[in-house]
Amino acid sequence: MLRRVLISVSDKTGIVDFAKKLSELGVEIISTGGTYKMLCENNIPVIKVSDVTKFPEILNGRVKTLHPKIHGGILAVRDNEEHMRELREHGISPIDMVVINLYPFKETILKDNATFEDAIENIDIGGPAMIRASAKNFKDVVIVVDPKDYDMILKELTLNGEISYETRLFLSYKAFSHTAHYDTLISSYLKSHIENHELGDTLTFTFEKVSDLRYGENPHQKAAYYREVGKNIYGIHDIEQLHGKELSFNNINDMNAALELLKEFDKPCAVAIKHANPCGVGIADDIYEAYKKAYDSDPVSIFGGIVALNRKVDKDLASLLNTIFLEIIIAPDFDDDALETLKTKKNLRIMRFNNELLYGYNDNYDIKKVMGGLLVQDKDNIDLYKEMLRVVTHREPTKEEWNDMLFAWKVVKHVKSNAIVIAKDGQTIGIGVGQVSRIDACKIAIEKAGDKTKGAVLASDAFFPFPDVVKSAAEAGITAIIQPGGSVRDEESVREADLNELAMVFTGIRHFKH
Repeated sequence: MLRRVLISVSDKTGIVDFAKKLSELGVEIISTGGTYKMLCENNIPVIKVSDVTKFPEILNGRVKTLHPKIHGGILAVRDNEEHMRELREHGISPIDMVVINLYPFKETILKDNATFEDAIENIDIGGPAMIRASAKNFKDVVIVVDPKDYDMILKELTLNGEISYETRLFLSYKAFSHTAHYDTLISSYLKSHIENHELGDTLTFTFEKVSDLRYGENPHQKAAYYREVGKNIYGIHDIEQLHGKELSFNNINDMNAALELLKEFDKPCAVAIKHANPCGVGIADDIYEAYKKAYDSDPVSIFGGIVALNRKVDKDLASLLNTIFLEIIIAPDFDDDALETLKTKKNLRIMRFNNELLYGYNDNYDIKKVMGGLLVQDKDNIDLYKEMLRVVTHREPTKEEWNDMLFAWKVVKHVKSNAIVIAKDGQTIGIGVGQVSRIDACKIAIEKAGDKTKGAVLASDAFFPFPDVVKSAAEAGITAIIQPGGSVRDEESVREADLNELAMVFTGIRHFKH
C-alpha cells in the first residue's frame, strides 16, 4: 500500500499534476526546497523534509535528506520484524515511493560560461544516496527518476491500488542506470581537467540515445544511435539533415568514415565513400574540380555511395552530383539553387555540417567491442611531414612525387588493411582495400587505376614483406613509393626500387586499420 512519498526533483516537468493525483489517492507527500515551494504554490498538501527530520537544511542545502529518518524510512525491509521494530523505536515512518532527479550537472557543464566551481557545486550527493537506497529496496519502495514514467505509475495505482513487482524491478534498473550515467558524466568531466591522464584500471563510458534506427547493418539486427555527452563534443547528431530519407546505421557509419578522412585536408577536398572505405579522393584549387577527381578515381564504385565535401556546394556542382545515384551528400553549406537542384531527387539525403565537426574536436580513443570486453587505444591522429620521412633509394623524389606521396599517405590511413593507394596530381586513381595479402591489394589498386599509373605514386599502410609489390608497381609505371619500412626484407624492396629507378621513402609509422 502506497502511503507516503518523498518528492525532490530538479526537472519539474509534470510534477505538479503527478503530485496532485497522488494526493487525491490519499498519499502523504514530503518534499524539499524548490519542489516543496512549487507544490505549496499549487495548493498540494506537502510536509517539509526538515519537519520530518527535525533538523534544518544546512550548508546552503548540501545537507537536507542525509538523515536516518529519511534513509531509515527508505531502507527498512517491511517484512523484517526487527527493521520495523527499530523504525517504531526511533519514531521513523516508512517511505513507500521516492520521486527524484538530480542536480543538473550535465546542463551546467554544457553552459558556455560555466566554471569548474559551478560544476562541482552541481554534483548531487543526497539525491544519488536516496536513489540507490530506494532502488536497493525496490520490493518495498518505488523509485521514480524519469518524468516519462509518471503516467505509467498513476495508471497502475488507479487500476490496482499498487505497483507491480515487475514495474518496481524495471524502475530499480532504470534508477541505477540513472546514477551510473550521472557519475560517469562527473568522472569524465574531472578526467578532462587532468593533464596527461592514462588509461586507468577501470574504464567507464556513458552515452545518451539520439534515436532508434530501423535496423543495423542488416535488417534482422536491432540498432540505435547514442551520442557522447560533454562540452565541445561534436558528432553526427550535430549534422543538419536538409532533405531525404531517414539515416540508417550504415549511412551514419559511412558519414563518419567520410568526415574522418575529410579532416586530413585543408584544401578543397571531395571524398567518396562506399562501405566505410574511400573509393575516391580528390583535392584541387576549387571544390568542383576536387569532386571531379574523386568521381574519376572510380566511377563504378561511387555509385550508391556517399560524397563528403569541405566547401560550399553551388548549382554547377549540384548539377554534376545529380548525374549519378548517391545515398548522401554532406557539405558545410549549399547555395539555394544547389539545394533546389539536389532536392529533385526525393530520397537523396542532403546533410549540412558545421566546420567545428572537422576541426573543433578530436576523440581521444578508438574503441572496439570484442567478446567479453573492449579493446581501447589512442586514436590514430598522427600526421607526417616531409622532414620526418627518410629517403632510402638512390633517387630522391621529385617535388610532384613528394606532394602526391603525402596526399596518398593521408588517404591510406583511412583504408582497411591490407591497403594500397595509388595517386597522382592530388587524386586517388586506384585503391586496394582490405585484402589478406599486400600483393593482392596492390594488384587490385593497379587494376582499378588502369592506364593512369604512369608517373603515379603508391602508398602502403604497412611494410612490404617481399619485394613483389615494388616489382608490380614498377611494371605499372609507378615512380615513387611511400611505406613504413621495418621488414627484415626491407633491403630487397629497396634494391628492387633502385633497379627500376623508383624513389622510395620510409615513414617509420604504419597505419593498420581493421
